[in-house]
Amino acid sequence: MNAFIPATKTISLKHYGILHNNVHYQLSSEELHDLTIDKDMGKEASSGALSIHTGEFTGRSPMDRFIVKDAITEGKVWWGNINIPFDSEKFDKLYDKVITYLNEKELFVRDCYACAEDAYKLNIRVINEYSWSNMFAYNMFLRPTEEELEAFDPEWTVINAPGFMADAAIDGTRQHNFAILNFSKKIALIGGTGYTGEIKKGIFSALNFILPVFKNTLPMHCSANVGEDGDTAIFFGLSGTGKTTLSTDPNRKLIGDDEHGWTVDNTVFNFEGGCYAKVIDLSKENEPEIYGAIKQGAILENVIMDDKGVVDFSDTSVTQNTRVSYPIYHIDNIQQPSIGKNVKNIFFLTADAFGVLPPISKLTPAQAAYHFISGYTAKVAGTEAGVVEPQPSFSACFGAPFMPLHPAKYAEMLSKKMKESGVDVWLINTGWTGGPYGVGTRMKLKYTRAMISAALNGDLGLYNYDNYHIHSVFGVAQPRECPGVPTAVLSPRTTWNNDEAYYKTAFKLTNAFRENFKKFEEYASEEIRRGGPQRYAF
Repeated sequence: MNAFIPATKTISLKHYGILHNNVHYQLSSEELHDLTIDKDMGKEASSGALSIHTGEFTGRSPMDRFIVKDAITEGKVWWGNINIPFDSEKFDKLYDKVITYLNEKELFVRDCYACAEDAYKLNIRVINEYSWSNMFAYNMFLRPTEEELEAFDPEWTVINAPGFMADAAIDGTRQHNFAILNFSKKIALIGGTGYTGEIKKGIFSALNFILPVFKNTLPMHCSANVGEDGDTAIFFGLSGTGKTTLSTDPNRKLIGDDEHGWTVDNTVFNFEGGCYAKVIDLSKENEPEIYGAIKQGAILENVIMDDKGVVDFSDTSVTQNTRVSYPIYHIDNIQQPSIGKNVKNIFFLTADAFGVLPPISKLTPAQAAYHFISGYTAKVAGTEAGVVEPQPSFSACFGAPFMPLHPAKYAEMLSKKMKESGVDVWLINTGWTGGPYGVGTRMKLKYTRAMISAALNGDLGLYNYDNYHIHSVFGVAQPRECPGVPTAVLSPRTTWNNDEAYYKTAFKLTNAFRENFKKFEEYASEEIRRGGPQRYAF
């Protein structure tokens, strides 16, 4: 281990109200790694990665995410239990309390930026209470050159104070933790939680407002990669559905694993400079690229290690949401810069715990719009308190917690881009087959990869519907054959060996789709409404 040597670079934070000089500016990843261990805030894994625990919160807290309601946001944000309004005066008072708290703390500051496409670059200053939080910012945001730092002018600021606890009765929060966006002051204020994902999702949420409102660009909660012929593929999906795993393909260059923009000239660009992957049940055999990225410079969160620093990736005693962050250059096969053109395929990923959706199906434009607005996946037993059987989970645009505008706005933009680019859209079930969770088995990763490869290579006879079966409940077109996949696997009904149980469960899911879509019906055209399942249970 290298002895920690304070960086020679200094920076004044008086502009923010922080008056002391106990500030470490732009420390290297190695310095932050060693400092975290020296402070007994983390340990080194056998792979060389830093292992930390985020404390009370091991995931985001959606009910504690707020947006300041002001002249910029009042008439544009889709207010509700996703975008919860926060009073401007309350924000100012809470900000002052956080700054007073940070005036007593050693701080770590990083200048970085989001958006790999120069025309959309967003300069960011991140002020952290903890060294490992600052290392996370190094991993996840794009890293300026020394020359760029000389003239760096931050547009947005992330202020991250995990140790500060709000007083809900006085401060206007729901409880002691909070993540608040202020678009007038261009500040993401985070307190009371050490979960690092709040840092990156704060900026993602900001861009989800800025890009469509001011740049006519679609922000997306997706991963993306590019093939040898320059064709770009986009993978939408909620956490745990396989975005990172399936876009990290040895035969295609990775653009990014979570957050992208799609411009008016059919260019897709990464917002980030790193990857933030779930590592539950990670194995070298199934996910060699991600496994190999866990080395010096990576940060493991909330994993369990033995005395020699060997991680047990199957151990979820701390959380199901064990994760790793690493700079994107830890993956060998990446697109540089993180930009792709010529979008040809879009994949909607869902982990269907009911086991009734086909493992791959081709969507019409209306079906694509319907499923994008719906954003379906499923919760399985044991992942949350009270969940004892599969439950449908819908998150509009596959990222509702990060979308300040009405989902119809993003769906409208996506539909327009799909028509302009002529993309093919696929629904991929990475969940269960042969029955629901607890009865069936998880779809084999090798089969999912084979299906996606066949779609990318044009091996599924896209324009010959004789090769497809129209599902009698969901109305989607499922291929009858696919290279590398047993024919029986392609038909979810066949894998059940019990038609009555299959259709009963399938109808249960279609009813959940329709119930969820009621809140969007007034914004959706008749064509889009008919893109959903049309069969009703009796």
